[in-house]
Amino acid sequence: MTHIRYAGYLASGLFATLLLAACNQNPTTTEAGATTAATADSTQTSAAMPVSTSFGNTTEGTEAQLYTLTNAHGLKATITNYGGTITSLMVPDKSGQLGDIVLGFDKVGGYQSPEFLKSGPYFGALIGRYGNRIKGGKFTLDGQTYSLPQNNGQNTLHGGKKGFDKVLWDAKPGSSADGQTLTLTYLSKDGEEGFPGNLQVTVVYTLTNNDELKIDYSATTDKATPVNLTNHSYFNLALGQSKDVLAHQVMIPADRYTVVNDQLIPTGELRPVKGTPFDFTTPHAIGERIAQVPGGYDHNWVLNNPSGMHQAASVYEPTTGRTLEVTTTEPGVQFYTGNFLDGTLTGKNNTTYGKNAGFCLETQHFPDSPNQSAFPSTTLKPGDTLQSTTIFKFGVRK
Repeated sequence: MTHIRYAGYLASGLFATLLLAACNQNPTTTEAGATTAATADSTQTSAAMPVSTSFGNTTEGTEAQLYTLTNAHGLKATITNYGGTITSLMVPDKSGQLGDIVLGFDKVGGYQSPEFLKSGPYFGALIGRYGNRIKGGKFTLDGQTYSLPQNNGQNTLHGGKKGFDKVLWDAKPGSSADGQTLTLTYLSKDGEEGFPGNLQVTVVYTLTNNDELKIDYSATTDKATPVNLTNHSYFNLALGQSKDVLAHQVMIPADRYTVVNDQLIPTGELRPVKGTPFDFTTPHAIGERIAQVPGGYDHNWVLNNPSGMHQAASVYEPTTGRTLEVTTTEPGVQFYTGNFLDGTLTGKNNTTYGKNAGFCLETQHFPDSPNQSAFPSTTLKPGDTLQSTTIFKFGVRK
């Protein structure tokens, strides 16, 4: 049967589709008052299929592919089947000039280099089986304790030492009424990285003609297992013009956030943001109060009204006029400001990625949920289907 996962937090795929269609009836204005980059009829479809090219050989000797999706207004998303990674997003600024707004590399080797693997930034990748941290690399489910690889101090981060970001996904390019698509599938076998159950995962990227990158996640299992899927893109809406994102203005509609300890593991407290540097219920520049947060922002915000498709964040970059609106079916979002980037990585166009070079908005269930009974459950059971959707909508404010 199809399971509407975690009632009150996720809508069914049908509901999300209907709601998205309703939203598309008025695509010209965002909540922040930004006009979208679209200039043509948003119902126009892209008849052509995504273009596939070689992305180079992986260290395992297999060839990774790169797929370029283009919409009716010239926006482009390039995605590799290695890690399901978004390597480039070309969107216009207020003058109509296309520019790449995500951090990444030109070849698959960049994502497998010793420097990248050591620092572990997960540029643009699909994250699983469990996004974010699990305390002590352990959890108990149905009376059995499972041990996972400890790849973040004593804790497990983003699925373990070889999460979904480091596997070669099966890829199928296509098109739909909304735009060009890339469907990625992967079977995570029972016991992989310590997790129980054979987990069949499908992720569909759609670059819509409404200037959105839509990500639909679904998964089934033959044994109860925790699942928390997300995407780990680093955005810089002024990439190439600014080396950091501190001037970006961010709004997150969340009255509470999950308090963490010095290892970034939730204590269980959901603390009000009011009167703290975590209050983004009205727009604030990232750099305005970041010095008040030890290490920088790397926390989960508890989204308000988390039913159906709901807003997770909005971002405005004053120099370029670019805007980003994030909606999701997930109850939380991890806002991360690239605190661990240290200038040792050089990416596309010989760009050096230093501290705060990009920000992430990782829609998700809460960190360490398998060990936090008060948090929304992340347990997927046999016979149920996980369904989740996140949409990144691009626009400009002139």
